[in-house]
Amino acid sequence: MIEPFFRTILGDKPISEMGLTYSHEHIVIEDSYVTTKHPEFLLNDVDKISEELTNFYIAGGRTVVDTMPANSGRNILKSVEVSRRSDVNIIVPTGIHLEIYYPENHWRYKISEDELTQLFIADIEEGIDRFDHTGPVVKRTMHKAGLIKLATGDGPFTKHQEMIFRAVVNAHLKTGAPILTHTNFGSQALEQAQFFEKLGAKLEHVVLSHVDRAKDVDYNRKVLDVGVRVEYDSAFRWELNGEPNYTFHLLEKLLPDYPDQLTMGMDMAKNAYWKSYGGGPGLNYLIETIPDFLESKGLQEYYQKLFFDNPKKLYSFF
Repeated sequence: MIEPFFRTILGDKPISEMGLTYSHEHIVIEDSYVTTKHPEFLLNDVDKISEELTNFYIAGGRTVVDTMPANSGRNILKSVEVSRRSDVNIIVPTGIHLEIYYPENHWRYKISEDELTQLFIADIEEGIDRFDHTGPVVKRTMHKAGLIKLATGDGPFTKHQEMIFRAVVNAHLKTGAPILTHTNFGSQALEQAQFFEKLGAKLEHVVLSHVDRAKDVDYNRKVLDVGVRVEYDSAFRWELNGEPNYTFHLLEKLLPDYPDQLTMGMDMAKNAYWKSYGGGPGLNYLIETIPDFLESKGLQEYYQKLFFDNPKKLYSFF
């Protein structure tokens, strides 16, 4: 039997080589539309990024899931360089981000469902455009996307967002690539999960991000009961804001009941969170804190699930 694989920017690898995995990161965010308005999101210094990832590797980290999809700050050539320097596997997505990451006249609003589906498939099967679909020329590299991303906001899905859902699921079913989503503080997470179920997505290969920011245990249970996986990434944020650590609370309450559906990441989209940029807490925060927390609650057996077993199942192609 052939071992399942995950798709990194340096090629496909068996899931046995995934190792300790962070499930939602921002590794490269190039100078782009969004960084013009939000310079704190700029992450394009290859030396600094490589330094942070090298320290992550030394601490035991092996794989990170980058979450910047098409034309929202990807720079595939820089991502390749960082991966080679640090030896960390990087999974890069195709897909479409939240509307605020694009100008109002962007091509995302003019493209059809079928055209968007084909763009996603090409990113996955042929290679990511070195110009990141800024146009008018597309020059595909040998470096392929390993998942598909979409994002929704606080309110009900728009017709445009529903079209993106369909294109994402089309490409997901055609290629076997997993799906990752953005939720705004967990808003619409249940609706996302239910819509993926309706569209026939493989729910064990779908992960909804930031759901810990919804804070509520019962709401998280309802999302998990649909069958998707969820990703928590705000453990350090509560501490920075002086709030109770809702992420730790959710882990304590939910890990025993949903051990196969929870994953974790840092989501360090702001350069001020990176030690290599002079900030903190740095990428190694979870490696440094989660084992002690789990042990304090008698939950240490779930560390393997959170950072090894669940990402392997989630991010493998089906």
